[in-house]
Amino acid sequence: MATGHILVVEDDKNIADLLAYNLEKNGFTSIIASTGEAVLPVLRKQHVDLILLDIILPGIDGFEVCKSVKQEANYSRIPVIFLTAKNSEADRVVGFELGAVDYVVKPFSVREIILRVKTMLKRGGVQEEKAGALIVGKLVVDLMRHQVSIDNRRISPTQMELKLLVFLMKRCGYVLTRDQFLDGAGEIGSNVNPRTIDTHIKRLRKKLGVHQSMIETVRGIGYRLCEDEEQ
Repeated sequence: MATGHILVVEDDKNIADLLAYNLEKNGFTSIIASTGEAVLPVLRKQHVDLILLDIILPGIDGFEVCKSVKQEANYSRIPVIFLTAKNSEADRVVGFELGAVDYVVKPFSVREIILRVKTMLKRGGVQEEKAGALIVGKLVVDLMRHQVSIDNRRISPTQMELKLLVFLMKRCGYVLTRDQFLDGAGEIGSNVNPRTIDTHIKRLRKKLGVHQSMIETVRGIGYRLCEDEEQ
């Protein structure tokens, strides 16, 4: 059975109680906060593995809450999933740019939320096996030798493809907008634009072969790298 401490930030008591009940039914421990101001005090008092966060809240809204959490070194790596009635593409982009791992529009299926929570907590993210090496599932990048292997099979990305792959791996599980790729010029290079990013990602996927689904396209937003769930 799943385990983990989930903070539900929702001012609608019926929705909050419904989520808490179903989370606990599936083995999670739930904590409820009805305002944005309550989030950081909760994080300082107890361990939290994931935050389910409404955007429209009394006082500080969910965007500001997420921004505050991501600015705190002790909590910045806690995954945030937005649950909200705000369904415009602009709002989704803002949510992902603030560091959310997912964005779900109300009304939602509780079963879907539980599955998303389980999936996010199952993803171990990037692991540093040793100095100069990054690992996500069966994907290994040796930064010292500029070598990449997937399932013990060597692949040969171009220099730009390797930079994009490392950029994604270091932010494993997080949706990255095209603007965030452009803002990452220091890691990727200055000669990138949205069109070239899409082209390089497409070529990189082909080189990953049967594991190409590790790089997900989030429609209208950008890309996310995660462990291959089929492995």
